[in-house]
Amino acid sequence: MKAHFLKTIALTTTLLASAISAVAFAESSVWKVSKGSDHIYIGGTVHILPVSEFPLPTEFTDAYEASDAIVLEAKLPEPTDITFQTKMMQKMSYTNGQTLATVLSKSTYKQLSDYIATFGADINTLNGFKPGFIVTMMAMMEAQRAQIAGDGVDAYFNQLAVKQGKDIAYLESADFQLDMLASMGQGDEDSFVKMNLAQMKDFKTMFDDMLAAWRKGDTAKLEEVVIKPMQEDPKTFKTMIVDRNKNWIPLIEAMFSDNDREFVLVGVGHLIGEDNVISLLKKQGYSVSKL
Repeated sequence: MKAHFLKTIALTTTLLASAISAVAFAESSVWKVSKGSDHIYIGGTVHILPVSEFPLPTEFTDAYEASDAIVLEAKLPEPTDITFQTKMMQKMSYTNGQTLATVLSKSTYKQLSDYIATFGADINTLNGFKPGFIVTMMAMMEAQRAQIAGDGVDAYFNQLAVKQGKDIAYLESADFQLDMLASMGQGDEDSFVKMNLAQMKDFKTMFDDMLAAWRKGDTAKLEEVVIKPMQEDPKTFKTMIVDRNKNWIPLIEAMFSDNDREFVLVGVGHLIGEDNVISLLKKQGYSVSKL
């Protein structure tokens, strides 16, 4: 069970913004950010993308071709990276005597056990893992059950850039993301797990709505299906979305002081809602337009 989810956790840094309304004009989830005569591109990605969703919207491939480098949230580890896998398992596991059974109420633990059993798994094999691992695993299992699992947009462009020798930079370290994931729900584990169990009931519908809105750049629908569910847990939302958005702004601004044109690729949840990356850049005086 542990080995089965190693690559899953390494590639997933948000819960569902790893997860249809028609518009009367063509839009996308790619923005052009300009300062004077210089500009970069910022694309909102999904971390799980079924093969059926390829080819990607042309705005993504156009921005990639027009850029000298891509910038990802963090380096995507190789499945064969044993050092990373060991570190990940250490961070995702309890080492202080706690277990899921001790941090969850009996009723929530039973509910989680029953849910895990629908996938043919035994809760006892997962009892030593922290809630962040469990919830991320739940999302990936739901994606597999709905036959919508697949490497995301970030992984696609990472592989393409490696193949073509294009430069790759990162906004965060892999260690930072592991620590963030390991801390999810800390101090309020019972509510955190209960909330996510409830959201998993509509996973397929939410995911399909998210993909449709993502392809069209429908920010209103994206805010409804991505941001609002995450805001049910204000602490996690602040840690995973708002704080990181603010941390990234100086790093993005520094991209205008070099001679390269970057294509920044981050989860689409970071580009919608209050205090998103796009609105923060506008406040700093940058011109922003959708492709």
